[in-house]
This record gives sequence, C-alpha cells and structure tokens, in this order.
Amino acid sequence: MPSLAETLLIEGPDALAFAHAQFSSDVQSLVVGAWQFSAWLNARGRVRVLFHLVRLDDQRLLLLLRGGDAHALGEALRRYVFRSRLTISIAPWRSLSTAAALPLHEAHVTPDSVVIGGGTHALRISAESEGDTTWRHAQLLLGWPWLPTPSLESLLPPALSLHRLQAVAIDKGCYPGQEIVARLHWRGGHKRHLCKVELTRDVVPGDVLRRDGNDVGVLLDAMPGEKHIDALAVLNDDTVSAHVNHKVLRLDDGLVLHLHHQWTS
Repeated sequence: MPSLAETLLIEGPDALAFAHAQFSSDVQSLVVGAWQFSAWLNARGRVRVLFHLVRLDDQRLLLLLRGGDAHALGEALRRYVFRSRLTISIAPWRSLSTAAALPLHEAHVTPDSVVIGGGTHALRISAESEGDTTWRHAQLLLGWPWLPTPSLESLLPPALSLHRLQAVAIDKGCYPGQEIVARLHWRGGHKRHLCKVELTRDVVPGDVLRRDGNDVGVLLDAMPGEKHIDALAVLNDDTVSAHVNHKVLRLDDGLVLHLHHQWTS
C-alpha cells in the first residue's frame, strides 16, 4: 500500500449525476455523511480502479483509491466531463490512520479530515499523519481488496467479490462495463474469486501465483505477522476446490498457501 493516500474530489452541481453514469455502484442512493464501495471499469468490464466513494455534501464526492494513481484517474475522468458542471481535483487529505470504530458505511466529515466507518474499525483520511496503520489488517480480514499496480485493469468484478461489497449495481442503467457485469451476474461462469489465505513467506503484491508452472491466481495484499503472513489473493476456483479438504496449497518456488476463506459473490 502506498505511504500516501490517493484521493480525488469531484465537485459541482452535476457531480452526483456524472459519478452515477461513470461508476459501477448506485451513486444516486448515496446520502450525505455516508460512503460506499465503487469502481470504474473499462469497456471490457475489468476494474480500472476500486475506491471508497464518500458523499461529503450535496455537491461534493471524495474518492479514496484502493490502488492506482489519483492524478492519472483525474486526467482520465476529465475526458468524459463534456458540459457537466463539475471540477475534478486532488483532495487535500493524503494521510491514512486508524480511528475509533464507526458503523459500516457511515462517514464523519470535518474541515481537517474524513472518517469512514468499517464496523470493526474506522479509517481517518487527513492532512496529518498519525502513524497508526492497524486499519490495514482489519480491512484485510474483512476481505476488502487492495489492487497493486500489475492487477489494475486485469480483474473482473466477481474476482474481487464486488457484489458482496455492493460496489456494482445490476439495474441502475448504463455505465462503462455494465453489459459485462450484467452478463456475468445472470449467466455466471466466472472461474476466479477472492480468498483469505496465509502465506509461509512474503510475496510481492501483484505477483502471479503458480503451481507446476501454471497460473493459479494473483496476490493482492499481504500483512506480515509474528508467525505467518495474512493475505488476500484471487485464486482459480478449480485450484481451491482441489484443495478444499486439507486447505494447504503448495506452489512453485517453495511457497505454501493455507486457504481460510473464499468469497464467491
């Protein structure tokens, strides 16, 4: 995870309508003082960027990116503004730290910070660093994926369990990648899903996981502990099914992966 938060502000009378037309979640349902997961997809339905979307007030939205570059995202989004009455800029809040727990999807907004609730914890986005990063482990255990650079624009929403996170809407109308999202939802057939795992040694986020030379998944995030490394990975369903009984998957290069949970929706 980057040392600085990647944050973006969308401000103006048309901010909500613009975000609703571009992003995968039901932005129109987002009330002031709340947040939701959302994503911007490419035309092939791949996740370009995943983020927390916070409704600061009637005309302002804050994006906290879970991977990717806010400046590049802002430049890309501006190509679709046309005559919409809004501005897109880097937000002043660039530091992340742990805060006292708040209910899931609740957001507290002050001039100096934005605090978003995760149920078991809360995450403060502010201008000043407070140094407490225990929020990272709490979010990893909840299965909130962080996308390393090599994984951007390569994974479909089901692989990241975005339906479970309510980050994609099926019935809100068109947005980039919507046809792919709907097809996967109604017809199924996607063969990769998000898993909570333990690793016996550190692996670089974004690394492809291989078994007998074959690609069986990709590592998204990892948090070293005293005895093991907690991690999130996208794994092939057939690989998980073949090891569901003993929960141990031996990969190439001596890496051993212990399966704990798979999110299939």
